This record gives sequence, structure tokens and C-alpha cells, in this order.
Amino acid sequence: MDEDTEYDIVIVGGGPVGLLLAYQLKRFGTSVCVLEQHDKQSQDAYGRAIALFPRTLEMLDQLDLIEPMLQLGFACRTSVTYKDGERVLPGRVWTFMENIQDTSYDFVLVLRQMYTEQILRDKLSAIGVAYYQAMECIDFRSDEKGVVSTFHNRATDQKFNFKSKYLVGADGGRSFVRRHAGIPFEGDTSDDKWIRIDGVVETDMPISRSYGAIESKTHGNVLWAPLDHGATRIGYAYSSQIASKYPEGVTQEVAEKEAIESMKPFNVTFKEIHWWTLYSIGQRIAKTFSAEDRIFLCGDAAHTHSSGAAQGLNTGIHDAVNLAWKLALHIRGVTNPAVLQTYSTERISAVQRLIEYDKDISILMSHKWPAWYTGDRNADPYIVLGTIFEKAASFNTGLGISYTSNHLNRLSEFQGVRAGNRPPDVELTMPGTGRKVRFQEITHNMAKFWAVVFTGDISIARMRLLQLRKDLDTKENFDGYVGWITVSVAAGCSPYEALGMDPLGNLFFDLEYVAHQKFGLESGGIVIIRPDGLVCAGGSIEGAWVRDYFSSVLQ
Repeated sequence: MDEDTEYDIVIVGGGPVGLLLAYQLKRFGTSVCVLEQHDKQSQDAYGRAIALFPRTLEMLDQLDLIEPMLQLGFACRTSVTYKDGERVLPGRVWTFMENIQDTSYDFVLVLRQMYTEQILRDKLSAIGVAYYQAMECIDFRSDEKGVVSTFHNRATDQKFNFKSKYLVGADGGRSFVRRHAGIPFEGDTSDDKWIRIDGVVETDMPISRSYGAIESKTHGNVLWAPLDHGATRIGYAYSSQIASKYPEGVTQEVAEKEAIESMKPFNVTFKEIHWWTLYSIGQRIAKTFSAEDRIFLCGDAAHTHSSGAAQGLNTGIHDAVNLAWKLALHIRGVTNPAVLQTYSTERISAVQRLIEYDKDISILMSHKWPAWYTGDRNADPYIVLGTIFEKAASFNTGLGISYTSNHLNRLSEFQGVRAGNRPPDVELTMPGTGRKVRFQEITHNMAKFWAVVFTGDISIARMRLLQLRKDLDTKENFDGYVGWITVSVAAGCSPYEALGMDPLGNLFFDLEYVAHQKFGLESGGIVIIRPDGLVCAGGSIEGAWVRDYFSSVLQ
């Protein structure tokens, strides 16, 4: 360790969010250091976050991280609901898993956090990121020149100072970075408590390797989650009535005993117990995710909520992906400062929606009614819970998460996919081989923008493309930070023959007009894709508006 080394970014917290952020920043050409206060060898081996939803998987794929996770995780595509030992049809709560569309990742990958972190640490090691454990952040100060942060080595009792341009707090719900920066953490904690317990079990429940909701009047909406390596998680509400049975407090034996009770009338036997926890339910969000233009917050440092919808790690990963490219391109002098400022506003809007949603489902999962409910109090709360989950399906999968208009996301004459939304992952055809490729596969670079030209009617498109070439010289104007793709409805033995001219960038065929229709560009047009894969602008095949857009976004 050399404290004289100056980094572009120092990341406080070596959990999955901090590790993922560091991995991206390094790949995007910045220098980064990660400092984790715990010794991971002594920290809980299992437990914590388990579910990675489709949009999160797409992001991990774009970063070349998905394959080792697919080798270890459990791909869950089905769900089941039981009440009084009988299967409820149609099911409730997790049924959205069975109807995931418009993505290669039509499942939820269940992988315990221990494995996710190890994969990310291995990736960091392979690309040479500085990573230190047992290093606790105890102070930092920032000015117009940068940040000086002080760390205490718990193993040697030494103190180290680090200089960096920016400091990111990914240090959990009790974040020192957030508190020291004076950022309010708004929200509250309820009296409700839940228990989660992982292990290898035997059961006579008929369907045991699907995501399950067991509707109990005593233990809430019990979670049954199949895990990696043949393990299972059981989660249930630890009500005051249950707690009164154990005046000495909760032990592993208590957690196991009540897990067995929660599953009745099914029989459950624990062959192994890997991890368990008791925690209070609450929802909190930082007033801002950035401070002094030098300090940023990600993951639990910026927001906390229940595990009811299994969104915690997914939301943190969305934070990291949103921040990484904006921070890296800003440091490299590629983007205007206003682009980096969109991180806090975009992520706060998404997290606020999650927190409002989480408040309702956490209460309903505890077999209680939210304050707003004015219906029959003798009705079944789990029916309302199922309805809420169904309505929030696109948000749960992450495929429907979107951002409003801002400096990046521009409303225009383009009437297809809205700016700030994820584009359809349509299937296109590779020239020559005829191999099918998906849209996200061809925009597989999270460090550049993509300008995608949909030709429309090819007889008109040639004239438009020739004019577009005259309007702008992509190499001179955009300096390698914008890639071009042409999507043609006409096919040929080569891209040149399909168009009668060379395409802008690589060309792919839209043989059945599906891509044009899904993007709302039957007559042709241009869509600009942000480095994180979202649509940020669109319009006609004209160079003027494209030039104007990038002139305002890029330096």
C-alpha cells in the first residue's frame, strides 16, 4: 500500500456495489482504489442478497461478468403459491417470473452474495485494481482540487491518507461517508421484523425448486427461495406474538424452529444451516446521492428498504452502472459536467418509486393493512399483495425502469421508445452468416454512445444517408466516443449491395420490419443509445439534430 499514489476515485466499501463500480471505472480508463472495512474471511460467508433480475443480468452481460454467475447460480423461471397446504391458482406475488419477455434473460438468477462478491474480486484482481480489506474510513475533506481521505488499518493500527479526485461511499446502510458528508437519511424504521434463514433442507412440499409464497396468518407471506448449490432460503415475519415466546431473544435454534412452523402444514427439516438474520423493516433514502461535486453515494449507503421485493442489490447495481460511465467520461474530459449531475436526480427518482412500493408490500407481507387501505379489513391482504406485485412486474424485473427528461434524455419528434427508457431487445440478422443477434448484443460497450440509423424504405434511405454523411463527419466530431450502427430493411450479399453504399458503422438486417416497428420508426430515423443502454434521444435521419445533441453532451 502506497498512500502517495493519487487515484481518480477512492471507493469506500468492498461489497458487490463497490466492487462492480470499481470494475467498470477501471475498464473505462480511470484509476481506482477500493477499501473495505471488514475482513471478508471473517464476515458472514453466506446470506444477504440473492436475486438478480433480468435488467441487472443484461447490465452484467454488457460488462462481460455474466458467464461465471450463470455457472454458479440457480436460474428460476417458475413460482408457486400455497395456502393451507393447497396450491393457489393463479399464483400470487412471484408470478411475474413466468412471463418475462423481450430479453435473453427471461429468468431470475438466484446467487448468494458471497459468490457474487468473489467473482467480482477475481475480476478486479485480473485487471489490477487496488483492493484493501480491514481499512476503515475515519475522515475525509474535499475542496476544488479533490478529496483527501483518511483510513485506519484495523489489523496494524496504522493510519493512511489517500488523495483522489472523487470519493464514492458504497459502505452500507450505516455509511460513514454519508454521515460525514452531512447528507440527511430520510425515512423511518417500523416495528416489524423479519427473519431469513438459509440452508439445505428436506421437505414434502410438492413444488420445492420454484420461488414460493406460502400464505401464513402467523408468519406473514413466507418466502421460499431456491438458492444456488441446492440450498433454500426461508423468510418470515417475526411478529410480536412470536417474539413473546422467546423472552431471551432470537438464536439460530429459534430461527430454525419458527422457520419450520412457518411452513406448516408442510414438513421441513434442516440438514445444514448456512446463515440466518433478524432485522427491522424500514425505508430510508439519502436527500441527495452527491455532495460538493466530489462525493457520491451508491447502494445501501444511499437507500435502504425491506427485502420483500428482493430489489436491494439490483438497485445498488443500477446505481453503480449509472454512475460509472458518467464519472469515468467526466474525468476523461469527454462529457459536459451536466451529464454527471444527472446521476443523483435519475437514481433518486427510481429509488423513491421503489420505497413507496416497498412500504406497501412490506406491510402486506406481514399480514397487515397499509394505512391507505379503506376496504374490508377482514379480507385477505395477500390478494392485494399479489395485485401490487402484478402491477409492478416491469419495475421488479428492471426492464421497465425509466428516467424523465433531463440534460441527457431529450424529448424530440421521435415518437417510438421514449428517451430515458430501455430500448426493445429486438432480434436482427448478421450479414453473410444470417446469424440472429439481439440489439443489446450489438450495442455491447458501456463506455460509448451509439447512434443507430433505421433506414426505413431503402429507396429513400440512400438519399438520406448520403446527406447525413455530408452533414457530419463522425470521426472528427465525436472522437471515438460515438459508435454507429445501421439497421436495414433491405438485405443483400453484402452491406454495400443492400444499401448501394457503405453503411454508417456496422450493418444488420431487419428482414421482417420488426425492429423498425418496435422502435416506432417504420419510416426511418435515428436513435441514440446511452453508454448504459438506455435511449437518450431520437429523431429523423438528419445530421443537424445529432450534431446539436452531441455538442451539448460531449466536450
